[in-house]
Amino acid sequence: MAHSRTVHVRRIYEAPTQADGVRVLVDRIWPRGMTKDKAHLDEWCKQVAPSTELRKWYNHDPERFAEFSRRYRTELKDPEHADALTHLRNLAEDRPLTLLTATKHPEISEAEVLA
Repeated sequence: MAHSRTVHVRRIYEAPTQADGVRVLVDRIWPRGMTKDKAHLDEWCKQVAPSTELRKWYNHDPERFAEFSRRYRTELKDPEHADALTHLRNLAEDRPLTLLTATKHPEISEAEVLA
């Protein structure tokens, strides 16, 4: 039985909306200048974030996004990442899920790969 999942990708600096549903930060590092009150987070799931090594290699270079996506999907098979990914899938089963990131270009971020 297929489930219809609604997953949004947004910047954490954007104001929350009613359509967000569960709001989860998926960055490994806390966003600069963001307070916990302003974030309006339900969770911070840093276990699903790319490794520091992969994040630094990628450096949000648009030309590296395809390779980043491939490498990140491989990382997501590791037990810690896989458990966190399963958790996100469970959150999205019966309500909207918004994956939040601090990057200026969420369309080329780990949140987009996860969505």
